[in-house]
Amino acid sequence: MPTDPVSAESIKQLAAELGFDDCRIAAAGTATHADSFQAWIDDGCHGEMGWLERTPERRCDPREVLPGCRSVVSLAINYYPGPNPDTGWRIARYSWNEDYHDLVEKKLKQMNAAMVELGGTQRYYVDTGPVLERDFASDAGLGWNGKSTVQIHRHLGTWFFLAELLTTLDLPADEPFGDHCGKCTRCIDACPTDAITEPHRVDARRCISYLTIEHKGAIPMEFRKAIGNRLYGCDECLEVCPWNRFAKLSRESRFHAREEIFDKSTRDFLDLTVEEFRTVFRKNPIKRIKLPRFQRNVCVVLGNTGTVDDLPALERAAQHEDPLVAEHATWAIGEIKKRASH
Repeated sequence: MPTDPVSAESIKQLAAELGFDDCRIAAAGTATHADSFQAWIDDGCHGEMGWLERTPERRCDPREVLPGCRSVVSLAINYYPGPNPDTGWRIARYSWNEDYHDLVEKKLKQMNAAMVELGGTQRYYVDTGPVLERDFASDAGLGWNGKSTVQIHRHLGTWFFLAELLTTLDLPADEPFGDHCGKCTRCIDACPTDAITEPHRVDARRCISYLTIEHKGAIPMEFRKAIGNRLYGCDECLEVCPWNRFAKLSRESRFHAREEIFDKSTRDFLDLTVEEFRTVFRKNPIKRIKLPRFQRNVCVVLGNTGTVDDLPALERAAQHEDPLVAEHATWAIGEIKKRASH
């Protein structure tokens, strides 16, 4: 049923009360970059993420996901936990503590309940649904899509999660804010693997976040050294964005660094049992990739940063029952020995 602007303001007020840092509205329709998305898929830039190529018409138009969809409510929540701890290894900041999916979905359920009271039917997602969320966020003026394809917000910089509610409510749309990257190419220049092949286009097959999280097999040799000390994900293109000068620490303590993760050395992760891995990374997104893939990443980091003191742990890993871990451990041993011989 149609609503008036007061209803839109009440939704925005509720979003603020629930801890969202911004809430803006776009009209439902075909996503602005639907054609570019399909070309990206056709070129294979999504790598092994097969779900992205299924039913592209649903991903490109929320009206295909929710019959009668009239509006897209876009939400931002700040997760910035501060500078990297001095650990010798790095994980993407969004994975420093609890899984954001669980935390944000609880807030979305409350948003949905309020919108049902207004007569709406909703579908809501946080980085999980078939919707080109950055297009609708940009249409609504909730930041703009940077050259790295990361969404940028004038007050939050790059450190925020996007969430959205597709709704049958006919809400007044907000104005776009526009693209404010200008001539800046810091994100493109900083990418360790040249994964940003042109402005607004990332080849996932080259991206460290993809390689250390989504990619299930061996890390290609050409990218292993570029991974450096990154155990899970990569924040490089986010960190260099000049709009982060406005970023502030997240108010949500469950996004801040978890002590039992950050008190470990790189080598400690290599000796974790399955049970210990599940305990250390409880309610954490890293748990999703499971221990063998995580230890594959640990071996790569040790190959890049380790010393002869790490060789005993790597030699045990080279005998691992999982060939993925064993191969990467063997590679790391060779890299450390090469460095030690110079």
